[in-house]
Amino acid sequence: MEIDSTPELVSRVYSKLKENIEKYRNVVGRPLTLTEKILAGHFQDIPEQNLDGGKNYVFLRPDRVALQDVTGQMVMLQFMQAGLDQTSLPTTVHCDHLIRAKVEGDIDMKVSLDENDEVFKFLQSAAAKYGCGFWKPGAGIIHQVVLENYAFPGGLMIGTDSHTPNAGGLGMIAVGVGGLDAAETMAGMPWELLYPKRIGVKLTGELNGWTAPKDIILKVAEELTVSGGTNSIVEYFGPGTSSISC
Repeated sequence: MEIDSTPELVSRVYSKLKENIEKYRNVVGRPLTLTEKILAGHFQDIPEQNLDGGKNYVFLRPDRVALQDVTGQMVMLQFMQAGLDQTSLPTTVHCDHLIRAKVEGDIDMKVSLDENDEVFKFLQSAAAKYGCGFWKPGAGIIHQVVLENYAFPGGLMIGTDSHTPNAGGLGMIAVGVGGLDAAETMAGMPWELLYPKRIGVKLTGELNGWTAPKDIILKVAEELTVSGGTNSIVEYFGPGTSSISC
């Protein structure tokens, strides 16, 4: 099992993306947004009609799974019940949540290792047995490690961490999920999802002064309210995007 997002893995993903996007575009008879393209590229089966966000359920095939050390324990125990020799897709385990920032780095690390030694050893041995990548305590924060090491444009990742969407910084769809969703996907089952609604935000003008892209996100969050973005993906477009892109 390949753990890294190798050129070969990404090439296979892009080949499937191209094939599925063309098929789904023919079904809906119109251009697709970036979100629709990435989702379509990961359909298990191409729908026979246009999907309505928030109404239709779809089955997707993610490219990767990421687990943190708290929720990852139950995921591993659930996956073990499948009786498989290894995971069906690249999976990584990241030990970071059980390290509390209380005093300072070295002291906090020692406390965590003393308190959670059994957990860390279980996750390390399970990762080795089932072909998962393992990031030991102190190796990095999961959402940053994933962004820097595994994310790639056009990919689809699920993770048992609320900050999983951070991987979207490289143009992929990354979604935080519950443990059972992750375990089932690791065992080879498709990920069942209520097809997301899409919220388009047209940006004009450009950022100035001390403003940053996050200010735009915060303003949109203010307008949508806490629940306004539930089961939705926000897509930014328009000439204003040129001033917030890398």
